Amino acid sequence: MATNLQIDDRLLLEAQALGHFKTKKETVNQALKEFIEHRKQLEILNLKGQVDYYDDYDYKKQRQRR
Repeated sequence: MATNLQIDDRLLLEAQALGHFKTKKETVNQALKEFIEHRKQLEILNLKGQVDYYDDYDYKKQRQRR
């Protein structure tokens, strides 16, 4: 999909240099992937304290069955 964006050249060039990317397209695509991964990680962190575990669950015993 062709898209025209006005991106800060200094930011783009710095990201390209830091990531050792050959093209601006490669730089932007990687930046978007990392942004998505980071946001998904934050969603997982928000689950802290919301998952209930059984106190008597023996995960080591489950591993031995394999």
